[in-house]
Amino acid sequence: MGGPAGSGMTALNELTLAEARDGLSAKRFSAREITQAHIDALEKARVLNAYLVETPDRALKMAEVSDEKIAKGEARPLEGLPLGIKDLFCTQGVHTTAGSKILEGFEPHYESNVSAQLWRDGAVMLGKLNLDEFAMGSSNETSAYGSVISPWRRNGSDAKLVPGGSSGGSSAAVAAHLCLGATATDTGGSIRQPAAFTGTVGIKPTYGRCSRWGIVAYASSLDQAGPIARTTRDCAILLGSMAGHDPRDTTSVDLPVPNFEAAVSRGVKGLTIGIPREYRVDGMSPEILKLWDQGAEWLKAAGATVKEISLPHTKYALPAYYIVAPAEASSNLARYDGVRYGLRVPGKDIAGMYENTRAAGFGREVKRRIMIGTYVLSAGYYDAYYVRAQRIRTLIKRDFEEAYASGVDAILTPATPSAAFGIGEKASADPVEMYLNDVFTVTVNMAGLPGISVPAGLDAQGLPLGLQLIGRPFDEETLFAASQVIEESAGRVSLPKAWWA
Repeated sequence: MGGPAGSGMTALNELTLAEARDGLSAKRFSAREITQAHIDALEKARVLNAYLVETPDRALKMAEVSDEKIAKGEARPLEGLPLGIKDLFCTQGVHTTAGSKILEGFEPHYESNVSAQLWRDGAVMLGKLNLDEFAMGSSNETSAYGSVISPWRRNGSDAKLVPGGSSGGSSAAVAAHLCLGATATDTGGSIRQPAAFTGTVGIKPTYGRCSRWGIVAYASSLDQAGPIARTTRDCAILLGSMAGHDPRDTTSVDLPVPNFEAAVSRGVKGLTIGIPREYRVDGMSPEILKLWDQGAEWLKAAGATVKEISLPHTKYALPAYYIVAPAEASSNLARYDGVRYGLRVPGKDIAGMYENTRAAGFGREVKRRIMIGTYVLSAGYYDAYYVRAQRIRTLIKRDFEEAYASGVDAILTPATPSAAFGIGEKASADPVEMYLNDVFTVTVNMAGLPGISVPAGLDAQGLPLGLQLIGRPFDEETLFAASQVIEESAGRVSLPKAWWA
């Protein structure tokens, strides 16, 4: 469809969220028009399998309310902006599956805090986005409803690529212009890694910045909601609505929400950026090392000081994470037993029903993690594994605290060890190889810090590569400022063409 007046041929669904907000405010097009443009786009892109549930009727009704508000001069911060919601967020009256068969048919009678705040601010819901089952995965291949296919392709190849995980539906939908932005969650990199794989921007805020109420739990001390969008500014706008204190979540922090969007244009003059030597790992792609050095140069050119730092316990982060996260998952997922909601497979007695329901309802990766978690929490192994992993977690947190105490304002690292890989390339082989995708991201969750992934260029095969910035607790503003410098220096990464349309 043609674009808004004065925008050349930009289709309405190809605008950034900030451009769409400004266009709606200037009445260059209506909320109904931009919503319809997205509905049309996602109908043509079903081959990507990004959406599990489409809600076009609800979206158009919400858009009509937005048009009335705009006409009366009562527009709210996200008025009329169409978004996708990761299917880990409970949505009132709309099927919520967490990508699992065990929640088939579950329609919550309540709305997650994060999505409720988006609707409060005028956003429009296009539907629910696919994800790895219970957010357990790095490639969106563990979903009970099929893999999401990345809208990106390698130069000269038709091979299907993964969009990253677990928020692969969110990253693919944003990259393919099937929503202006999306909610996502990050337990060990599940916002930042898919953003890096798809040339989008994703921020995991500080633990406690966004409420976890109404989000299906994976690992409660690590999970954090955040946005994926096409630009740093768009992420800042969305986080401003998603964040805030929620008395229903005891880990939600009672702090004012800063004006994140204002921080985007602040620049990095006078900041000190740390480069951790431990993130130079064996087998890392030379392209990523080069990009990392380039990122440091861009920040220097913008007025930042760059210095090498040490985070000595980094090498223990991945094994410690894969003890803590499954341990918490085995406890959280005990509630899925066929008694109250979701799937029920009868058995000869109640224990048989539990066994049959879980055997049929959980996928392989979820079963693997529940079994690891149950093992490390069991009587003979609790001290040897779980307690030791929690001690390592404390040391990882201390490494970051010492770096920030030495005057570092943010830390620059790669987001992923490689560009996106092909569907089936890693999932069927060694699961540990898949877990290594999180090597640069898990430390941030273990320490409860904010981290952002920003596209910084393409590899030799034409695929996006991301850089990660890690901040002090509750200092997302510095991350937005530094991310914007990298985004402007690298130039926006945009999808070459819609091969599915």
